Amino acid sequence: MRVTCTVNGVPRTADDVWEGESLLYVLRERLGLPGSKNACEQGECGSCTVYLDGTAVCSCLVAAGQAVGREVVTVEGLSGGPDAEPGPVQRAFLAAGAVQCGFCTPGLIVAVDDLLSRNPHPTDPQIREALAGNLCRCTGYEKIMEAVRLAAGGQA
Repeated sequence: MRVTCTVNGVPRTADDVWEGESLLYVLRERLGLPGSKNACEQGECGSCTVYLDGTAVCSCLVAAGQAVGREVVTVEGLSGGPDAEPGPVQRAFLAAGAVQCGFCTPGLIVAVDDLLSRNPHPTDPQIREALAGNLCRCTGYEKIMEAVRLAAGGQA
């Protein structure tokens, strides 16, 4: 099967896609976009979060064929491209020291971007709720919370 969609603003095509392949696999292995991480393959950890037509989804749970003709934005697309400066959420994560091993970071950045697009000044309980689907094994989440507060305050 051929999968043609727009990824980070660019029309992309992947050929010979097996019907059961996930969008995550196509993004990473066929289109060379390694930002979204493959951790649980069950939609439990959030490491593979991307936007599909403007909605944040776990790309490991989306069949690649479901993306045909649709718009996908990965963590790479949030900054405007590979040579662009980091976006505001990415800068906030760096400033707060919220990046440790980096495995959960791409999914968290997409989730925070999604939260701030809907609620530019979230409370701590709203931040916790928005990030509940993202697991980090390295931190106690305080640096991540600090990064969201920084991004929301426009100080990053």
